[in-house]
Amino acid sequence: MAQIEVKVPELSESVVEATVGEWLVEVGEPVEAGQILVVLETDKVALEVVSEADGVLKEIRAEAGEDVGAHAVLGIVDGEAVAQTAEHAPAVAEPTPQSAEAASRTPKASPVAERAAVAHNVDLSSVTPRDGRRVTKQDVLDAATQPKPAAAPRVTQPVSPPSPATPAMPQRDAREARIKMTRRRRTIARNLVNAQQTAAMLTTFNEVDMGAVMNLRKRRKDSFREKYGVGLGLNSFFVKAVVGALKSFPLLNAEIDGEFIVKKSYYDIGIAVGSEEGLLVPVIRDADRLSFAEIEQQVRSYVQQIDEKTLPIDALMGGTFTITNGGIFGSMLSTPILNYPQVGILGLHGIKDRPVVVDGEIVIRPMMYMALTYDHRIVDGREAVQFLVTVKDLIEDPETLLLEG
Repeated sequence: MAQIEVKVPELSESVVEATVGEWLVEVGEPVEAGQILVVLETDKVALEVVSEADGVLKEIRAEAGEDVGAHAVLGIVDGEAVAQTAEHAPAVAEPTPQSAEAASRTPKASPVAERAAVAHNVDLSSVTPRDGRRVTKQDVLDAATQPKPAAAPRVTQPVSPPSPATPAMPQRDAREARIKMTRRRRTIARNLVNAQQTAAMLTTFNEVDMGAVMNLRKRRKDSFREKYGVGLGLNSFFVKAVVGALKSFPLLNAEIDGEFIVKKSYYDIGIAVGSEEGLLVPVIRDADRLSFAEIEQQVRSYVQQIDEKTLPIDALMGGTFTITNGGIFGSMLSTPILNYPQVGILGLHGIKDRPVVVDGEIVIRPMMYMALTYDHRIVDGREAVQFLVTVKDLIEDPETLLLEG
């Protein structure tokens, strides 16, 4: 077990390649079994690759930014170097004040941290690494959020203003930052363009009165949280309403495979969740069989895993229909893009009090605009409109959802 290969772990069927994001250990540094050595970026999530044994990182074979396939060798850990580093470590001379000051003036930084410093205009020499050795991307982001100290006034010689014939222009490079797109962002861009170039997308709109759902949530929220340990949000209502509408209009739960239409008798509903590196769509499997509480618990778990960057790749695979809620960011109206090869996506928006006519009288009601984007190749306008009306009716009469499950 002298030389241990650090390899790319097994990837999913739809993810065949990853990009080396950041090495957390340098060549020559000791490592422990289970210690994270390098972070890989895939189309879906970030993967942490750990050391299988104690030792010393002897070699890095795939640098940051390189694309690697499954089981590719990323580096080598020397397992026999552990005893040598512990028993025969050379004595280190005490640094002089001058050498210590010089060494601390420009700390080492990972390539990812260097790119982040350029993007956020952070001086790496002013960043203190948390581990005392190497500046990481998180160190840079922490430094970027710190308030900048006021600069001391300088006394400069007066400079004559440039003549009108030769105006002073700032240098172009000083105002730009060239940042390589992450693998996830590249994948998102490719999928969006592919959807627009492949599907015949059309969007239909409707509005829904959210009063009944909001009143129901207000009445049940305390008992619901006490019983299930999770809040009663809007996700479960719309997931259940979408499943009910899909059962009535099954083509919106299908997909196109060449010259064939693949109809699906299961309901795996994707919930779009925003993250720092782009939109992720984890899937709620067999949503028709889940209770309101189970749906809310699944959504909360996904959001937490995305925040902690521990979301498994399998959670993003498949899906028969997608729900995206731009209202949480303040959106009032939008036309969502299909999550290809799905043929339908429901866009939710902000809830606003608006005057509407009810039983011949003008009243103020909490209203939401909904948008359904569909693939017109297999879904006709009539079906799309009726699907959206069905969702509207179920949301405006939520007791139906509760009674029918």
